[in-house]
Amino acid sequence: IGLVELNSIAKGFEVCDAMAKTAEVTVLTAKSICPGKYIVMIGGDVAAVRQSVDVGQALCGATLVDTFVIPNIHPSVLPAISGGNSIEAVQAMGVIETYSVAATIEAADAAVKAASVIPLRMHLAFGIGGKSYVVLSGEVADMNAAVEAGAASASERGFLVNRVVIPRPHQQMIDQIM
Repeated sequence: IGLVELNSIAKGFEVCDAMAKTAEVTVLTAKSICPGKYIVMIGGDVAAVRQSVDVGQALCGATLVDTFVIPNIHPSVLPAISGGNSIEAVQAMGVIETYSVAATIEAADAAVKAASVIPLRMHLAFGIGGKSYVVLSGEVADMNAAVEAGAASASERGFLVNRVVIPRPHQQMIDQIM
């Protein structure tokens, strides 16, 4: 998948159109998010996605917030974007909070590839000032490794807000998250 995040809604429409016309890709989502940002997420083969994201990124100019191309996204990440993965019990919970949608999705992918954890859900910039976060579940040792990998991914470009690992989270808190 690939994503372009902009701070202009009008420019977002133009970028989406150009990305769709550039190569054989599928627009997975194109919408406005808080605070007045716009995202375009596409899927397809790696070369086509790269080509479309490059065109979108170039067209953004100064409106570009963040972007990525993830060649082989972990299969558990997309369901977390669309509403969440369900699990029976949460032994430890990790949260990675970022300043961009792109950074959160990349952090989630890095986390699940680094250790045996599952992304429970992602909250992508709606009603939280443009920030985003991912909530992960797994064993404590795996969670520590996963959160560090995800946080490092977001931190590399200056988009990490915070991260936390909570061993044995209370069920009431889990219920509120899900």
